[in-house]
Amino acid sequence: MIRGNKAVDWSTLLLPEDLALAQARVDPAAWYPMASFERMGDAILQKVAGGNLDAVRLWGRFSVDQLAAAQPQLVAHGDPIETMNRFRVLRATYFDFDSLEVSNVSDGEAHVRIAYHMGPSAEEAAAYQTLGFFERLLEVAGAKNVFAQFTERSWTGEPRTKLELRWHDDEPAPRRTSSPDVLGRIKKPAAD
Repeated sequence: MIRGNKAVDWSTLLLPEDLALAQARVDPAAWYPMASFERMGDAILQKVAGGNLDAVRLWGRFSVDQLAAAQPQLVAHGDPIETMNRFRVLRATYFDFDSLEVSNVSDGEAHVRIAYHMGPSAEEAAAYQTLGFFERLLEVAGAKNVFAQFTERSWTGEPRTKLELRWHDDEPAPRRTSSPDVLGRIKKPAAD
């Protein structure tokens, strides 16, 4: 995203070492410094997404299809529970610390603890990207009526961030509201 937005003067937002990483070829086997990742994420949120967390959430959704193509063993088609369990195993290959913990996976429900250990703005954005990622991952696995909400949010001062995921195959998902407790900053529904 940084390379694709040449009109932005990234040097006002990023350190020289961040810019060097952004311009270098991505090495899928390499580990990258979290501090640079955080600064880049904050800069992208500001300059590319315009602070819009729905855009970040959509990016999380979009990333699932790319990951599923690169890691076909991730998705157990028709089996959302097995897909969540497979994600647990693959998670360790993406982070060298416990950034995400998938717990309490059962029929139609899963909980995810999110802790990227970044500043509030970057942590919130990363959590919304994670929310979108899991919504789409469950859909790709065959779940219907996926509903996701934060039950705790570390960026507001709570001790941790918890994401609750629910899905039902035979009934509609709970209606989403404009409450910040459900999806954060979304537009108020239009009047009927």
